[in-house]
Amino acid sequence: MAEVAVAESGKQKPQVANSLFRPKKRRSVIRIDMTPMVDVAFLLLIFFMVTTVFRRPLAMEVNMPEPGAKVEVPESNVMTVFVDKDESLYFKMGTGALSKATWEELAADFRSFGAANPELIVLVKIHRDARYEPMVDMMDTLEDANMQRFSLVPMQEGEDAVLEGVR
Repeated sequence: MAEVAVAESGKQKPQVANSLFRPKKRRSVIRIDMTPMVDVAFLLLIFFMVTTVFRRPLAMEVNMPEPGAKVEVPESNVMTVFVDKDESLYFKMGTGALSKATWEELAADFRSFGAANPELIVLVKIHRDARYEPMVDMMDTLEDANMQRFSLVPMQEGEDAVLEGVR
């Protein structure tokens, strides 16, 4: 690994008797062999390159319908969720009555209705003045409940009046 080498000079000055000058001491040179350290560094580099798993993107894949596509769905298979501008939640199943819900109740309803009806489609209508965060929370809630079929649409002008009776 390390060794001590003594430098040899080619010329040696002749010793002068009774000189005022002392002869110079030979300096020893310490040399360290760097080869094992470089080997270990490259082994560690290769180890981390081979064993590193890159984090997958956390974005949700969204399949967009083709423009002009129209799908006929029985209304009994549609669960409509309204997100109001104050981020309160309302939902109805098929043609049923509209009722107010919390995030936890809605998540439980997604799981129970989804288990009862595998053809269930969730239609989420979000008020145009609502913040972006409830939409992201809704997508996360739907994903947690394994709901694969859902649509996000903005709430239309007349639909705001539907919520007035339930508020």
